[in-house]
Amino acid sequence: MGEIAGFLERPDGAKIAWRHVAGAGPTVVWLGGFRSDMAGAKAQALADWALASGRAYVRFDYFGHGESSGDFADGTITRWREDALAVLDELVEDQAVLVGSSMGGWISCLAAAAVPERIKALVLIAPAPDFTEKLMAPEMTEADRAELAQTGVWLRPSDYGEPYPITRELLEDGARWSILPEPVNVHAPVRILQGGADPDVPWRHALELAQALRSQDVVFTLIKDGDHRLSRPQDIARLIEALDEVIAGPA
Repeated sequence: MGEIAGFLERPDGAKIAWRHVAGAGPTVVWLGGFRSDMAGAKAQALADWALASGRAYVRFDYFGHGESSGDFADGTITRWREDALAVLDELVEDQAVLVGSSMGGWISCLAAAAVPERIKALVLIAPAPDFTEKLMAPEMTEADRAELAQTGVWLRPSDYGEPYPITRELLEDGARWSILPEPVNVHAPVRILQGGADPDVPWRHALELAQALRSQDVVFTLIKDGDHRLSRPQDIARLIEALDEVIAGPA
């Protein structure tokens, strides 16, 4: 059996697109990054891996992303966290291994803290906890802040396409979900893959997360020449190696 697709209908009528590969558990769940979607290279590579290895796998698009309904500019960390928890509740029968990329690393930590009994492990790729408050807000110029104050939206330039609409609500909501520098209430094993040449998430930011996690089983891998996406063949191989390790559990 191949990958099947569908939609989760949320209480407000929004539809969250998902794809599922049936297989042995624990279920690997892909949580993508800010403005990315489940059709990206890493998410697709994991679907291919799951099909080839007989592993259960779920990927989905947050509200306002990819194939899901909604306007991206209406999204918040609260909303995207709720999407992730709904996917865990409705599409995952056993424990989950959360694979969080960039913003998905933050959402993974929030989900793992909310339902720890459902989480076997986390594999994080260039995790960006608190990015709204600690990475985006500091780069705003006076003109950007004036634009945000006047219109409620800052059009943030992006190296990946058109400018991103960053709303006042997103920034304020993100600050409410801040997890650093406090101890992060995640006790499951965690593997972090971080590029040393990442222009979006400084490696020291990801290392701060690694040090703040309550889990005692944390491995931080710095890929010195790696960028933010970490989607080269060798990066995908490291990702799958980390997944195989946490799925197998302690030797």
